[in-house]
Formats: sequence, structure tokens, C-alpha cells
Amino acid sequence: MAGHSHWAGIKHKKALIDNKRGRLWSKLSKAIIVAAKMGGGDLDTNIRLRTAIMDAKAVSMPKDNIERAIKKGTGELDGGNIDEVIYEGYAAGGVAVMCDIMTDNRNRTASEVRKLFDVHHGKLGSTNCVAWMFERKGLFVIPADKVDEETLMEIALESGADDVKQEENSFQVLCDPVNYTAVGEALEAAEIPVEVKEITRIPQNTVDLDAKMARQVLKLLEALDDHDDIQNVSANLNLPEEVLAQLEQDE
Repeated sequence: MAGHSHWAGIKHKKALIDNKRGRLWSKLSKAIIVAAKMGGGDLDTNIRLRTAIMDAKAVSMPKDNIERAIKKGTGELDGGNIDEVIYEGYAAGGVAVMCDIMTDNRNRTASEVRKLFDVHHGKLGSTNCVAWMFERKGLFVIPADKVDEETLMEIALESGADDVKQEENSFQVLCDPVNYTAVGEALEAAEIPVEVKEITRIPQNTVDLDAKMARQVLKLLEALDDHDDIQNVSANLNLPEEVLAQLEQDE
């Protein structure tokens, strides 16, 4: 889990930059469109839509953008022809990678993602080649100095979380994706600051990397995360403390 936590931290930093460019809003808009397309525009009955809107509001996405995305998903406006796809493959060092994608052009996206894997010494694989290594979970990362473990444990478990783990300087709250919204709302109501929150894929096993290989893999993951159609990138890399220290020196 250490490697996953580090990658979640990198994505959090990048998300702040992406938000300034409007890229994050574009990704969140697609998530809202797909949620509304699949379950309708009623927030009371469509938990997935409610979750997508909660994420959008968390990064100050304008209300007009949110409402327009909902209408595209329900068919009231054009632009709702977006499909969900999962791409799987391997990065350098045998690291398994999964990409959750939302696209209006599967052929274009497949070509672009394959090229990213090739350029960064990886290989796009076939369906289910690595999916068995991951479990889909809601993840919340909370600074350990902002809340005591007992309080966090009580709030998280009562709201539907599966587990609370401490790792280095943070707590990780894990939950079933169905309970993601409820857990997020409970943490917000308790005024507990969340550093990272996402529905992601948690690896069941990890691959240890040295600094040289880690740089290659992280470049691929960052390139994938930068792609407009890729909603989430998961990988089963593990970065030992000495490798993390070397990577931090590079920054």
C-alpha cells in the first residue's frame, strides 16, 4: 500500500495544477455525464451522480458546468455520447497498470494510450490481464496530525468504511465504492481535512522498484494521468523508503 499512497499523493499535487488549466473540470464533467446517462439526473436515487457532483464541488467546479454536464447525460443537451472503458497493461519492471477511461472516441483513445505505454517502456495488454490484481475501493487519505486515530475510526466505520490504516504520516480510510459518498460526507461534517479522495483500484500485491526503474514507471503514470480521457490510473508499484528519498531529491 505504500507505493499506492505515494502515487495518490503525486496525483493530488497534479490535480491542483490540472484544476488551474481546466483539465480536472473536463474529467469531472465526463464523470457526471456518464453517471447521469446510466442512472438519470435524480440525486436522491443516483448515488454515482451524487458522488461525481461531490467531487466536482470539492474542486470548485462552477454550478453551470455541473448542470450542463447533467443535462448532457440525461439527453437534454448534445454531447452525452461518452463510453466507459478499462485499459490494462504493464509498465517497466513488470508493474501492473489499470486505466479507467471515459471517451467519446474509443479508437482515438486506444491509439493514444497505446503510444504512451510504448514511449515509456511499457505495453498495453489485453482485457483482464492485470485486473485480478486489484480491488476497487473508495480511498480517503488524511494527514495524521489533523485527527486522532480513535475519532477517525469511529466516524469512518459508522459511515460505512471498511478499514482505517495508518501509514507514515497519514491515515487511509478504505470503503466499498457504494459507501464512498456517505463516508466523504461524514468526514466533511466532522471537519476532518482530506488530502486525497478517490474511487480507485487497490493492488493486492506490489512490485518493489529501485530509483531508476521507479522514475520510468512514474513518468508513464504521470503521462497517463495527464490524458484528458483517463479518469484514474492505478498501479501495483511499491517504493521503499530509500527510493522515495532519492525521488524527493529529484524534485
